[in-house]
Amino acid sequence: MIKKENYNIPGAKGRGMLMDITYDTQHKNAPLVIFAHGFKGFKDWGAHNLVAEYFAEQGFRYLKFNFSHNGTTADKPTDFADLIAFADNTFSMELEDLHDVIDFACNGSSMPSVKGVYLIGHSMGGGISIIQTAEDKRVKKLVTFASISGFGDLWPKEAEEQWKLQGIMYMPNKRTGQEMPLKSTLLNDLLNNPNRLDILAKATEIKQPWLIVHGDEDTTVPLSHAHELEKANKEAEFKVIKGGDHTFGATQPFWGDTLPAELHEFCDLAINFLKD
Repeated sequence: MIKKENYNIPGAKGRGMLMDITYDTQHKNAPLVIFAHGFKGFKDWGAHNLVAEYFAEQGFRYLKFNFSHNGTTADKPTDFADLIAFADNTFSMELEDLHDVIDFACNGSSMPSVKGVYLIGHSMGGGISIIQTAEDKRVKKLVTFASISGFGDLWPKEAEEQWKLQGIMYMPNKRTGQEMPLKSTLLNDLLNNPNRLDILAKATEIKQPWLIVHGDEDTTVPLSHAHELEKANKEAEFKVIKGGDHTFGATQPFWGDTLPAELHEFCDLAINFLKD
């Protein structure tokens, strides 16, 4: 029987992070996968719940969470209802969040503890997961899909001077129609921490097994990002999913009850890698 347990733990600045763990009740001590969502994403986006159930059926515990400043709230977990929090977000805070989630998983306070975790990161969450893996020996294996290779690629380079002057920049969310605010503290975080937040440099430091997956029809994060990551770490496995877009066929909302073909292919690749 597949079961889901829900939690709310403090993240950066004490702000709550909604979290859920999906597992088969017959395998409550199964290996733990932690999923890190991307920019303008959240743990229940699209087919993420179907992915969690599929991993549970294959013998894993699957933990997914909302980064503390992703713009959602406990009352509205699938809406960007708090754009003030979204504007305050930084990469360093997301790393703090992910570290706190791993602490939660490994201290055994509210769930069977684990000695190590597997990380899966999508898009910007992939970049965060790469840095975390390089810094945290508790991460035993890493899977990234549609991952960025540099945080500076999230916005137009030519916008940075105006961003610094005004202190804020707006990025459109085509799905919701919202103008998503980003304070210049996000840019300053990158400029003030050039070594720690250099994804490609951190990629060279990863010693754990790593699987890089990318779709060849990703127009949001081009396939070239995956090639850069592969070049940075020759030991990583690299797979291209033909016809895969940025979300591997998933949409928000997602009304289907089965995984899209490309996302199903990714799940099988990841599960086989983690079980090997």
